[in-house]
Amino acid sequence: MKLTRTIAFRLFLLIASLQTIILLALTYATVKVQQTSLMENVTLSAVRVTDIIARATRYSMLLNRKEDVQNIVGSLREEPGIEGVRIYNKQGEVVFAAIPGDIGAKVDMTAEACVTCHPGSGLDHATATSEELSRIFSKPNGERVLGLITPVRNEPECSSGECHAHPENKTILGVLDVKMSLAAVDEQLLSSRTQLLSLSALSVVLIGLVAWGFIWVFVRRPVRGLTAGMEMVTSGNLHHRIPVGMNDEIGQLARAFNTMTEELERARKEITAWSGTLERKVHEKTADLEKAHNRILRVEKMASLGHLSSSVAHELNNPLEGILTFAKLIAKRIQRSSLTPEEKQLYGDELRLIAEEALRSGNIVKNLLVFARQGSMSIQPVRLRTIVDRCVLLVNHHANIQGVEVAASCPESLQVECDAGQIQQLLIALMMNAIEAMAPTAARPGGGSLAIDAFPGAEGDTVILTIRDTGQGMTEEIKARIFEPFFTTKSEGKGVGLGLAIVYGIVERHHGAIEVESHPGKGTVFTVTLPVTQPVAPAATTQEAAPPEGA
Repeated sequence: MKLTRTIAFRLFLLIASLQTIILLALTYATVKVQQTSLMENVTLSAVRVTDIIARATRYSMLLNRKEDVQNIVGSLREEPGIEGVRIYNKQGEVVFAAIPGDIGAKVDMTAEACVTCHPGSGLDHATATSEELSRIFSKPNGERVLGLITPVRNEPECSSGECHAHPENKTILGVLDVKMSLAAVDEQLLSSRTQLLSLSALSVVLIGLVAWGFIWVFVRRPVRGLTAGMEMVTSGNLHHRIPVGMNDEIGQLARAFNTMTEELERARKEITAWSGTLERKVHEKTADLEKAHNRILRVEKMASLGHLSSSVAHELNNPLEGILTFAKLIAKRIQRSSLTPEEKQLYGDELRLIAEEALRSGNIVKNLLVFARQGSMSIQPVRLRTIVDRCVLLVNHHANIQGVEVAASCPESLQVECDAGQIQQLLIALMMNAIEAMAPTAARPGGGSLAIDAFPGAEGDTVILTIRDTGQGMTEEIKARIFEPFFTTKSEGKGVGLGLAIVYGIVERHHGAIEVESHPGKGTVFTVTLPVTQPVAPAATTQEAAPPEGA
């Protein structure tokens, strides 16, 4: 910002202008008063000189001693400040003069000096007042001169004297004209005016400097601090504080500004905190909604697939049972037939293959029925340690074959309301998958550890089961699909992809939740959370058809 646009400059300009006008007015008034006083003093001095001359010459004039009068008048020529002294008679002729050459000179009776005192009435009577008997005029060189005219009156001593008696009707006998130079007075006035103007100018400068310093310290600098602070706040720096050094209005404004900045900073922190909290909550709710949406989609998909699987299982059960039954019947007839042993062996192997495939198909149908089952569950309080120990006993042999060490941990007192058979099926499916994930492959030698842990939840109203393995792990793409029906990573003929789908269904029917954490090469952890008490008992449905014998 330009200096000329600031409040401090405008205030300084106002103060400087006012003091200049005031000092100029005071200087002018002082000069006028001084001039008036000097002129009064000079006029008084002229009156006194005139009175002295009149008194000094009075006696000689009464005795008519003209030579003495001329000597007295002539002696005044050397006095400083006296420009000239003349005495006129009533005819306007110079009788006596400080300069001898002026004696005998005649005055123009129509001149301004004469007309002022005698406007057409001659010299017998003077009509001018005492103020009009003085005049100021200028010489050709510009020097001013004060002229004072004093009438020589016809006193009784003069009118009755023997020497030169004058009639009593004549009041004026002549005029004493004294001229005094005003050069010294004008020089003094000029010097005084110059000094006053110099002092006024110096006063303007000094007062201006003091005013500017005062404005700079008490106005300009605090205002600049406020402006800089406001700019800092505008740029977003709410930590800035203005130093408060005074208790005046600007100091109060600075304190108010600091208070406002503190409030703004606190408000911004609160808004930032609320914004972070809101953003976090939005992310959490979005994740929850996404999980719920995926869960609903999975449930709907599994429900649809369950109905389809139930229908397909029912339709396949009877043909598979017929195939298995007639395969066994034909095998018995072949053994009793007259075929050669080679032929019996050949046909027997083919029939056993047919029976085995029928049994495998029956197992698939059984799994479909299990996946589709929505019937009633036998919910009872169960000691979880019993189920865990039984599952470890069932899979221990298979784990030893694969070189996997199995460890289980479950408190004796831990109980949960559940269908014991389905929870056992859930654990066995997860443990078998873990053991198979640690089977030897071309990339890894196989073996590892499997840990099953059961413990109560933090709130005490849930039970948490973790199944942890050190297998090959899963990628994010596989992990996102492991609960989908018929999705499997096993080689063809070793699985149909219903094991984890059945596990998911069991967890859902128990109003629980299942989570998986896995990374390639770092193993997998399944976490199953079950409520200690079941809130709602599942509704019973019709029983499905039994699978083929041996399935």
